[in-house]
Amino acid sequence: MKKTANGIILVLFVLLLSVSCSKTTEEKAAPDAQSAKQEQTRKDPAIELSYSIFFPPSHAQCKAGISWADEVQKRTDGAVKINIFPGGSLTNAKECYDGVVNGISDIGMSCFAYTRGRFPVMEAIDLPFGYPSGMAATRSANDYYAEMKPKELDDVHVLYIHAHGPGLLHTKKPVNNLDDLKGMKIRSTGLSAKVVGALGGIPVAMPQGGTYEALQKGVVEGTFAPIETLKGWKQAEVVDYTTDCHVVGYTTAMFVVMNKQKWDALPADIQKIINDVSSEWIAVHGKVWDDADKEGRAYTEELGNKIIDLSDDEGKKWESAVETVINEYIDAAKAKGIDGEKSVALLKELVSKYSE
Repeated sequence: MKKTANGIILVLFVLLLSVSCSKTTEEKAAPDAQSAKQEQTRKDPAIELSYSIFFPPSHAQCKAGISWADEVQKRTDGAVKINIFPGGSLTNAKECYDGVVNGISDIGMSCFAYTRGRFPVMEAIDLPFGYPSGMAATRSANDYYAEMKPKELDDVHVLYIHAHGPGLLHTKKPVNNLDDLKGMKIRSTGLSAKVVGALGGIPVAMPQGGTYEALQKGVVEGTFAPIETLKGWKQAEVVDYTTDCHVVGYTTAMFVVMNKQKWDALPADIQKIINDVSSEWIAVHGKVWDDADKEGRAYTEELGNKIIDLSDDEGKKWESAVETVINEYIDAAKAKGIDGEKSVALLKELVSKYSE
């Protein structure tokens, strides 16, 4: 009987020892397996995305786009790598949006105005509302998009929008008033072309990339653009005067959009990081625009170019002249089934809000 009891105790001891050893082995194996999984994750290839930017690599806005891409890569711990193609090297300014839609690039930055008629709701942003700064224009543009959510952008994922400071007139000869501007050939894009026409000039549609040479060769006599272009695109070298007509300051809204299929395929945590960074970069671009405007003004003055200020009476004449552009937009939008009055009212409210 005693032997039987001892035998049972021995068997139980062996079983307990076996379970204990097995558990110890599993506990040791678990961290090893987890470590191996993490190591494999680190070895997995990054999600590579291509980013087409129409600005040249030396331009402040291209650098802001690159810093956005770097921040996304940093916050995703290298899980996302974004390859930059500046200066329209992958898709040019006019082709950029369709390039994103068709998957030529995964992400693109360019101007809505380069494909006139394609974005009738977003075109309203470019109207001459007297934008005081790039920050005000950029914040107004993003709030406007968030409120309107136009279907014309449903074929992409909108990351964010930015817009330059007040478009001013830069010319080879002085323009002190509307009579001086009458009949002059002025480079412009999108709705700014209509502003030129309303002011009595002859609009010549042209992206920024071709403006320097056009001014140099006399193809155009001036350009309507933010003052930052005088340094950012070196146009101060081929003009002699800037007419500060900020009272009719228009802007040009620029998109940063992503291919919809590529966006939908991203993991949810990656999408959140990209959206978070994009939201933060709205202010980054706004500040960059304002800093660039200051640098552009300083640069053109260093070259000996003159800045002409409009008198109060003359400024009112310019404001009155461009009212037709705003009214024409409202009528054209209505013909397309778009509430142009709502767009104009909202943007005037936003410009006033961000001018404070």
